[in-house]
Amino acid sequence: MEFLSSIRGFLIDLDGVLYTGDVPVPGAEKAIRFLNENGYSYRFVSNTTRKCRQTIAERLFRMGFDIPEKFIFTPPTAAVAYMKKKSNPRFRLLTNGDVWRDFPKSEDKSGPGTTDFVIVGDAGDEMTYANLNRAFRDVLEGAELVALEYDRYWMAPEGLSLSAGPFVAALEFATGRKAVLMGKPSRDFFNLALADMGIGAEQVAMIGDDIRTDVRGAQAAGMRGVLVRTGKYREDIVRNSGIRPDLVIDSIRDIENIFRGE
Repeated sequence: MEFLSSIRGFLIDLDGVLYTGDVPVPGAEKAIRFLNENGYSYRFVSNTTRKCRQTIAERLFRMGFDIPEKFIFTPPTAAVAYMKKKSNPRFRLLTNGDVWRDFPKSEDKSGPGTTDFVIVGDAGDEMTYANLNRAFRDVLEGAELVALEYDRYWMAPEGLSLSAGPFVAALEFATGRKAVLMGKPSRDFFNLALADMGIGAEQVAMIGDDIRTDVRGAQAAGMRGVLVRTGKYREDIVRNSGIRPDLVIDSIRDIENIFRGE
């Protein structure tokens, strides 16, 4: 693990790393305190698409984490920046929760043919036939398909649950159009957080519970990939992935001991 000596910062996933459901991972708060006390930079990169950044920060605070909202990077952050390539963009959100708060107030409520962007996140029970079919028609009429994330599943309080990826794939298949990815493992998304820290990718490690979006995505972007055995970690998935993490740890609480050389 010679690479540890070169690490100056971290990108850290939220769900499955700091907490699972509504329960903080034991020792996670202490691990963040260790990073603060030892001068490491860090940002949080999450594929969460149900909550706005303010709500995420408030939820973390209730769990015992004092994390500034500006340290949290989510796919809507990237999507809003991406849509700026078009003046007064008209967009349609296929999402759930209050994530709409991170978007401008000009969502397109009109019919097909007037929408510039169809933005798909984890919409939960809003992934109805009617909503998917409306998105399908918008894309056929010329709207650009934007995926806030492409995860296959996530660890919900009641167990593993479908994420946005399978529904984005369905729209891609039906329309013959490829979605533009905003969240992990998009390199552009990682670069937003890296630029904010002012640290090169070669000096940063990504800590996550997803072997594909977190570890492989980070490695493809020039970072190190650290996999935790919490959240949605499954040994069989990792074993069959063909992806080799730079480091596998039981949980984020192990960071302190590893970097102290214990």
